[in-house]
Amino acid sequence: MTHLWIRAEQRENEQRCGVTPDGVRALIAKGLRVTMEDSSTRAAGLTGYAAAGAETAPENAWPDAPEDAIIFGLKELPEDGTPLKHRHIMFGHAFKGQHSGRILLDRFKAGGGTLYDLEYLVDEEGRRVAAFGYWAGFAGAAVSLMSWTAQRRGEICGPVAPYASKDALLASLGEELRSSEERPAALVIGVLGRVGSGASDLCKAMDLPVTRWDMAETASGGPFPEILAHDIFLNCIFARPGTPVFVPRVALSQSRTLSVIGDVACDPDSDYNPVPVYSSATTWAAPALRVARDPVLDVMAIDNLPSLLPVESSQDFAAQLLPSLLTLDDLDAGVWGRAKAVFDRHI
Repeated sequence: MTHLWIRAEQRENEQRCGVTPDGVRALIAKGLRVTMEDSSTRAAGLTGYAAAGAETAPENAWPDAPEDAIIFGLKELPEDGTPLKHRHIMFGHAFKGQHSGRILLDRFKAGGGTLYDLEYLVDEEGRRVAAFGYWAGFAGAAVSLMSWTAQRRGEICGPVAPYASKDALLASLGEELRSSEERPAALVIGVLGRVGSGASDLCKAMDLPVTRWDMAETASGGPFPEILAHDIFLNCIFARPGTPVFVPRVALSQSRTLSVIGDVACDPDSDYNPVPVYSSATTWAAPALRVARDPVLDVMAIDNLPSLLPVESSQDFAAQLLPSLLTLDDLDAGVWGRAKAVFDRHI
């Protein structure tokens, strides 16, 4: 019997889960054994797993799970260097030239385990079967707007925390904007994708003037003076070979309107980073990094943005992923076989 072990998230400020109680019920009905770890951080709206039939385990007990169990989580494992013997489903951030990715892959190699990277679960045409992108874009645009309003007060954006709902987030932003008669002009690159769609919808909800770009507008390879002519730039394009540089380092000293970069894609550790004016992700405690002072330019680059809206983002992602989880009894085929092939090429 295929055994899916859903671990608690160990990363700070991570309240999401990739399966809902209804999903657990469907998996058990399909014949899978499901173990759900307790969690001290999982969002309050994500409860009822035991009632759905899941076995329970203590928080972070997955290292001692049966060796044939498939361990499922979302974000990174603790960076303790231990060999990884299990098959893991998670976002590994290891296959796009990330400098830290090799360390993770070496742990799998040492332990004999396998990484099924959620970013590389794709259908026959190469399209991802599940992604948090929409909510990453929505939340990233929100925090970027918070950074802009903080600048209007002569400050830098303060700490952020999860919101109970999308409506609560919008209400909070509306309150901040009421103190200003201005509305910043935003430029979104990647507007035809899920991330860009979410960013655009947040801007629309806040009544911001938005310029929407995608591949056609960036095909020239740059430079892109139009970006510097907007107040907020939202990068929703994941770094890959051939991605243009959107904001080069020379822009830090140039005349510009641009005062906030929301790097929603957040790939500062990649050789292909299209926003090479910063080198590490920002945090919930310090969401904005000031990279220039005259004129001011702040970068927002939180790498787990959907956790600002943990309930909506979890429900959306879980619904997308469930059809694939229901095929876990055949790991050599379909999305799982394709993900394993990617792992094998990089290990």
